[in-house]
Amino acid sequence: MKNVRLAIDVGGTFTDVLLFDEVSGETLVTKTPSTPSQPEQGIMNGITKANIHSENIKVFSHGTTVGTNALIERKLPKTALITTKGFRDIPEIRRGTKQDLWDAYNDVTDPYIKRRDRFEVSERIDYAGRVLKEVNESEVKELARVLKKRKVEAIAIGFMNAYVNGKNEQKVKKILQQELPDVYICASSEILPEIFEHERLSTTIINAVLGPTVGNYISNLESRMKEIGYDKDILVLHSGGGVMTSKTVPHYASRLASSGIAAGAIASKYIAELCGFKNAIGLDMGGTSTDISLMYEGELRVTKDWYVEYGYPIGFPSIEVLTIGAGGGSISWIDEGGSLRNGPHSAGAEPGPACYDAGGTKPTNTDANLILGRLDSTLLDGQMILKKEKALQALQPICEQFGYTEYEAAHAILEVAHSNMCDALRLISVRRGYDPRDFVLVAFGGAGALHSAYLAKEMDIPHVIIPTHPGVGGALGCLLVDFRHDITKTYVTKIRDISVDDIEKEFLTMEKEAMKLLEKEGIEHENMHLIRHIEMRYAGQWRSLDITIGKPIFLDEAVNHFHKEHERAYAFSDPNVEVEIYGLSIEAVGVVRKPELKKEKPRGAIEDALKGYRNVFFKETGGFTETPIYRRTLIPVGVQIKGPAMIEQLDSTVVIPPEFIAKVDEYKNIIISIKK
Repeated sequence: MKNVRLAIDVGGTFTDVLLFDEVSGETLVTKTPSTPSQPEQGIMNGITKANIHSENIKVFSHGTTVGTNALIERKLPKTALITTKGFRDIPEIRRGTKQDLWDAYNDVTDPYIKRRDRFEVSERIDYAGRVLKEVNESEVKELARVLKKRKVEAIAIGFMNAYVNGKNEQKVKKILQQELPDVYICASSEILPEIFEHERLSTTIINAVLGPTVGNYISNLESRMKEIGYDKDILVLHSGGGVMTSKTVPHYASRLASSGIAAGAIASKYIAELCGFKNAIGLDMGGTSTDISLMYEGELRVTKDWYVEYGYPIGFPSIEVLTIGAGGGSISWIDEGGSLRNGPHSAGAEPGPACYDAGGTKPTNTDANLILGRLDSTLLDGQMILKKEKALQALQPICEQFGYTEYEAAHAILEVAHSNMCDALRLISVRRGYDPRDFVLVAFGGAGALHSAYLAKEMDIPHVIIPTHPGVGGALGCLLVDFRHDITKTYVTKIRDISVDDIEKEFLTMEKEAMKLLEKEGIEHENMHLIRHIEMRYAGQWRSLDITIGKPIFLDEAVNHFHKEHERAYAFSDPNVEVEIYGLSIEAVGVVRKPELKKEKPRGAIEDALKGYRNVFFKETGGFTETPIYRRTLIPVGVQIKGPAMIEQLDSTVVIPPEFIAKVDEYKNIIISIKK
């Protein structure tokens, strides 16, 4: 393959590899087990398995779980916080909220930086940005001596009101860089110059604790890639749905906290639009978890209220993705009340489901699918052999508890898993004011196609799309992204008190900063797209809504749009209530050329794709039913397949239940609909 675009998604269980040849339009996919202890090794294994030569790689883009795993596992460098005198305990105080209000024993996890490593300096800036007390240089140098003695590897600086004026923060940073040249240092006025101390400080702290980790990972990956002859930029997907080069990644390390998760949402949007749908719910079900995203009127939902661990928010705009512990490896268990549960604990890549015969002994969704005949005993084109007898052994405690046969127990496991996933689908759609009947469900990930039809039926979603390579949806997302940066600014004022010229001046300043970032990424000016956003709210409220605004600025149109969006989001709007601006932001996009998937012409017959028959359990037919099994690579476009049927391929298995019918479009996507 020549002129290859290489996309890799490093997941918790598998590392997915997708190659796209710009000359021929051909794609090649492969999967290899992830290596959590050395994530770059999994990438190198995938490249080796794909048999691709470095001289043929034109672009290398990837998503990674390095940042996410580091936060969850607390494998973090020794980090210090420097803040204004009197504000040392902000990370401890947080917002004083709990994820589960009624669970007295479920406490928020400890801060990423312990109290003994949080330091104060004498400085003060008022609400308007006036410097009331400048930083004492000798005080900072003495602090640097202490930090050096403690062998600190990273430092976060977060002062009161630094979002208005970062002068004191910058002075401290400059002194520390001179005294501690090998320490990673970041300041809140550079990372997230926004109001609210906790959110700004939390983002800066996470940026600091991830800086060395992410930097080392990128450095190791660059070295390994150079060893095989690749010396171009390594692009890394970030939470906002864009990519950064390896040079930018360490500066905005916190944006990688949901790197791989965003890739699936991007792939979902692309596939839905390719099939002619503007509204889509993405279901990315892998081995460990299920990620759910939503696109409405061609736009993915974006949020600034997200976190890896509750209580420690990350303030950068991120594609809104709801993650639940429901994957192929999710473990089924019996709670203290005797009820059957599924997840969030997972067997992961090691030891994996019981049927992997690698040490796992607890029943998982993969084991249940194997027992019901929905999975073959061989996966990955024969590279992985599944042991049904091991799966049956794992189900025995559930059979004994409820008096089930093995098949009833396996079906019950999937019913509970489906219920959990439907709850999440309702949370991202119905509770956001969207009707699922107006959407299409795009299912991918290694396990998504196994469950999607049942979820669509429960949610009254009329159609399900299964992409050509569902098992590597995240890798496809990495292939489709542009460069992106988000520049934000707190700007609180009432609409009646502001002029268009004032807002225009602020936007122009932010756009200059955005263009500098894109220039550093090597983006030409004609490929830069700067999108303006205004955060608006009703006067007296704290909730705000993001409104896109064009050039020239028409504030009346923006206010009308705000009222409509407020009605949709909260079932309430009042044009008579005064509206105020809360913040301004620039979405800076550096557009890169996207691969164009080939359209296929009808050729061959569906009979050519028939692999054989297998007994598959369907509740709709009262038990096991002889079901045709098709090879997906041989199914011609334009055909219809009536359920029950199974479609197998390297990276996934598609289940078409008895009440459904599927058709294959010209891009070889499978569109499943319920029979009418």
